[in-house]
Amino acid sequence: MRVHDLKKKSGTRFKTNYQQALGIQTYGEDNLYPQTFRNIVAASSTASECADRFADFIEGNGFREITFSEYTVNRKGETADDIHSLVCRDMADFNGVALHVNYNIYGEIVELHHIPFENCRMVESDDNGYVSKIAVHPDWTGQKTRKGRAIQVKKENIDYIDVFNPLKSVVLSQIEAAGGIEYYKGQVLWVSMAGKDTYPTGKGDRVVTEMSTDEGLANVKYRNVRNNFFPGSIIFTKRGSNITYDNEGNEVKVEDDDDSFTDTLLQLQGDTNCGKIMEVTLENEEEKPEVVPLNSQNYDKEFTVTDSSVVERIYSAYGQEPWYCIRVGKVGFSGDILEDAFEYYNSIVCKQQRLIERTFARIFHYWYEVANPSMDFSVQPLKYVRNAAVSNNNI
Repeated sequence: MRVHDLKKKSGTRFKTNYQQALGIQTYGEDNLYPQTFRNIVAASSTASECADRFADFIEGNGFREITFSEYTVNRKGETADDIHSLVCRDMADFNGVALHVNYNIYGEIVELHHIPFENCRMVESDDNGYVSKIAVHPDWTGQKTRKGRAIQVKKENIDYIDVFNPLKSVVLSQIEAAGGIEYYKGQVLWVSMAGKDTYPTGKGDRVVTEMSTDEGLANVKYRNVRNNFFPGSIIFTKRGSNITYDNEGNEVKVEDDDDSFTDTLLQLQGDTNCGKIMEVTLENEEEKPEVVPLNSQNYDKEFTVTDSSVVERIYSAYGQEPWYCIRVGKVGFSGDILEDAFEYYNSIVCKQQRLIERTFARIFHYWYEVANPSMDFSVQPLKYVRNAAVSNNNI
């Protein structure tokens, strides 16, 4: 089959359009790709586990330089390690990071803040292909509230901040154009693993269908347990009439109310009522009740193959085959195997770690004081600790 023939089956993961009203490049057709992707990951137990492990290994044990890791970088009192932890989470989810810097009147960086990557959008590039500003909104879905009111996605609620360019001449001209240092919004260093000025896809984007399937399988299992168990058996009787007597002793027939039967049946559904027996009383003694067993269909076996293949693909997308093999019992559970798994996965995340290291180095090269004399922004990798005694000896 020719590659040309496959175009009907394959397509781009998301499209980038220009939204003139806001002056931005949309992140997906609805401009909500990162929000939607994060929700899909969160809804899948397997994907959430893999994404958390991916973020933990990217973060490692924090910056190798202890003094720098404890260095305060903004007026909120956040340290370099605090910012690093937030950045690693974004890198794990979206393959991108965004950092905001403030300058003093001398054009030196004096403050560093983390911006959630999903809150950033690029403005349209100019004739030279240069993206000059990053548009930042607290919530592009428009659902977040402030003082009890939703923050609508309007131009007046968006901060358009200059992209990172630490040249003093550029910074001072931007400060002057803003009307002074008190009105200057600083700059945003926006970095993408997909390349310069390109929206990235998430690490697990290639298995987003499997993630959604994983959520669906969990829903089936939940409904199977909570709603699909009926009474072990039920006794059927012929509908009759209640017999009462009037003041003169004559029989009076009153038709039964059938709602009580339905209410009782509903109460017998669910896992906590499984195996109960419902009894229905006959009005006429000659009517023999009919007992019929109820066998509800259990779907667990039907989805066993699908479940295992979905989990395997998600683990594979995050490069976590060693943990999958341990999970399904392909290899034993031992300290040596886990130590090898840690070493293997540290090599998987090194590309993301190096990008973050370079990002911090770019910023602190223009810091107003020497915050990290060694200029070592490397990260301590995670290591498997066999027991508490070993841990105490390493302190």
